[in-house]
Amino acid sequence: MSYAIQAESVGKSFILHHQRNRPNDSLRDALAGSLSHLSRSLLRRARRNQRDETEEFWALKDISFQIRPGERIGLLGRNGAGKSTLLKILSRTLEPSTGRIRIRGRIASLLEVGTGFHPELTGRENIYFNGAMLGMSKAEISRKFDEIVEFAEVEQFLDTPVKHYSSGMYVRLGFAVAAHIDPEILIVDEVLAVGDARFQKKSIGKMHEIGQEGRTLLFVSHNMNSIMQLTQRALLLDHGKIVCDSDTSQTITKYLSAEATEDGRLPLKTKVDWLRGLNFRWLREETAAGFNKPLNFALGFITTQRAFRLVFTLSFINTIGALVLTCKAQLDDLEPGLHRFGLHIRDHHLTPGTYFVRLDLWGSEEHLFEQENIITIDLFAASTDDRLIQNISRRRGDKLGCYAPIALQILPASESHQHD
Repeated sequence: MSYAIQAESVGKSFILHHQRNRPNDSLRDALAGSLSHLSRSLLRRARRNQRDETEEFWALKDISFQIRPGERIGLLGRNGAGKSTLLKILSRTLEPSTGRIRIRGRIASLLEVGTGFHPELTGRENIYFNGAMLGMSKAEISRKFDEIVEFAEVEQFLDTPVKHYSSGMYVRLGFAVAAHIDPEILIVDEVLAVGDARFQKKSIGKMHEIGQEGRTLLFVSHNMNSIMQLTQRALLLDHGKIVCDSDTSQTITKYLSAEATEDGRLPLKTKVDWLRGLNFRWLREETAAGFNKPLNFALGFITTQRAFRLVFTLSFINTIGALVLTCKAQLDDLEPGLHRFGLHIRDHHLTPGTYFVRLDLWGSEEHLFEQENIITIDLFAASTDDRLIQNISRRRGDKLGCYAPIALQILPASESHQHD
């Protein structure tokens, strides 16, 4: 079977250095020594007493996979999972410690803002410089030049050194060069998130076009909708290992499930000191988890000053990463102290399936808290009618979920478990 990229037992290790001083080395000794001729002997003794400890850290462990020509692959994983290390190895900026990578075809990558640019050169010069680095002739670059400039929207600053570009301009030009030099393989990291929404949409369209032309795409993003739109298959990395290699929807489901917890994370830390001990959980034992049955949640927190307005938002994400329901609740004029509430949702019209809940909290003028995948909710078809509604939903593209916000009913904690 032919391949565009093949990884065989790839591993990458780094040596981490830690310094440890003996207890009898004091700051007073060091300061006194630095002010006198005696300092040299004291420093020599300090160096002898100082011990370097090393630790071998494996960012990737025994990674093996194969990507066929023309495949569009997503790469998922939390921060620190090894995604960036793998991309650098694929882009030939890092060598693996074990195993080997085989690549067939010209590869272009956009891993970070300004990749492949020289800051002292102008935008015009960097287009030719970057294209030459990727193996293009001057004539080839010239044929693509106007198209690159138009896509990047930097014509006004074309003869300005790129060190004066904003991060958004860097990304636009970098992506335009990488996407228009006709690479057989294109690697794009989360760097596109730096661009504005309009440019992101245009970039997604360009990557769709690249895929339709039969070229290979490896795309890394935390935006599940983009991953779902662009890719057919996805790899999930966790602690340097591939834990899932499947079609995109299954990999996304596994990723979101691993990131979520059923009972919430307790306690949760907010962005301000005056609101502490935030806790949130789904009252499963009080809730019939069938279609459109009420959902009950418990919410608690401590305020150390008066809160004039607190707005809570619950966002429900389905297993393909799409937002299907948002619910809002507002609390006004809270005195300092411990606060406990129940949140009650009726008539949500969520169809049977798995949902990942995001919790956001705003104050009067600031965003106080956000937590993706704070809990997982599994709703089942409790009756034949529920299963019928589920089938109708699938035929309609799962659009029965309400995209418009609906209100959360706020109840005192003592009443929330009794409400039906």
